[in-house]
Amino acid sequence: MEKRKVINLEDCGKERVVAHRITLIPGDGVGPEQTAAAKRVIEALAVPIEWEVLDAGIEVMDKYGTPLPDHVLESIRRNKVALKGPITTPIGTGFRSVNVALRKELNLFACLRPCKYYPGIRSKYEGVDLVVVRENTEDLYAGVEYDLGTEDARKIIAMSEGKIREDSAISIKPISVTGTRRIVKFAFDYALANNRRIVTAVAKANIMKFTDGLFYRVARQVALAYGAEFEDPRLAEGLVPDSVILDQVAGKGRGLLYQERLVDNMCMQLVQKPELYDVLVLPNLYGDILSDLCAGLAGGLGVAPGANIGDSVAVFEPTHGSAPKYKGQNKVNPTALILSGMLMLRHIGEKEAADRLEKAVAAVIAEGKYVTYDMKPHRDDPTAVGTSEMADAIIRKIEEMQ
Repeated sequence: MEKRKVINLEDCGKERVVAHRITLIPGDGVGPEQTAAAKRVIEALAVPIEWEVLDAGIEVMDKYGTPLPDHVLESIRRNKVALKGPITTPIGTGFRSVNVALRKELNLFACLRPCKYYPGIRSKYEGVDLVVVRENTEDLYAGVEYDLGTEDARKIIAMSEGKIREDSAISIKPISVTGTRRIVKFAFDYALANNRRIVTAVAKANIMKFTDGLFYRVARQVALAYGAEFEDPRLAEGLVPDSVILDQVAGKGRGLLYQERLVDNMCMQLVQKPELYDVLVLPNLYGDILSDLCAGLAGGLGVAPGANIGDSVAVFEPTHGSAPKYKGQNKVNPTALILSGMLMLRHIGEKEAADRLEKAVAAVIAEGKYVTYDMKPHRDDPTAVGTSEMADAIIRKIEEMQ
């Protein structure tokens, strides 16, 4: 997304930049203090941003009767970009997940989870630099479920001709051509835009031959349309390039390698040699699980940024939860949210600022002096600093670069 520009006639034709309008959602739990830290860091980059700060989550339930008020959705639709702090989702009871609601309401079909090791982070894997691209709208997370004993459940059990026990609850796993094409195309486009070389499709088609089989088949046709090289040429036998996107992408992926892994084998491969992988593209459930695994390889959720992206709207947020027990303690690592801000800056065309931000974060982590407790060699290290103090250190690094 490019910066908007207008002509100021009083300046004799000189251009002046109009600020990027961005919806800022502090969240709840530790969200507000982390969001405040990230906002200060981003503002230190002197990028022209006009923040529209709106609340969502458990704190607004009494006022609006919902954790996701309509005016918040309207703001995101209008501004096209949002930076969001973590929001609590009670387990078992309480309100619907705000994250799930945002994905559905705004059709945020792609979940982007970069997992990168920065020197100074406690991790056994120093070569990790990969990206998980997760389909957000289908699969077992589509919400098509039938409770035990319901009429719909009984009908499906009857249709199964004995394959489903009568005392079962049921969840449906939809995988569509449209949804798969869209997410695999997103993965290829991301790889091309970010100098990545390998796209790995991950599923379990040896068991789920129709759903995951379709995912692989469509992914192969998309890879053919891009002109990617196949690690195993036999995968392309009998297939033609995806005709829906061929005119848009023909030949753009020459130089990219397409490969496939079964999801269980992928887990083993990631633990053994994660440095061999680049961009992983997966259906919803597998993507949810493997993205946390990959974050763990790179040092944990505290340093794992994320984004949920649609055709016209993008929401950037950390991958960790709201940690309500630490609320107001100025304790929790702000890195994941700050790096989510880095992804946001790249998305709106502020690449130079994003690069400076990443370098500043990396420098603070490498020094290891002004970092939160979870980034110290020992978690009870008395020299650990708080959320705001780590943000201050990153701001100082940014100022040193100017």
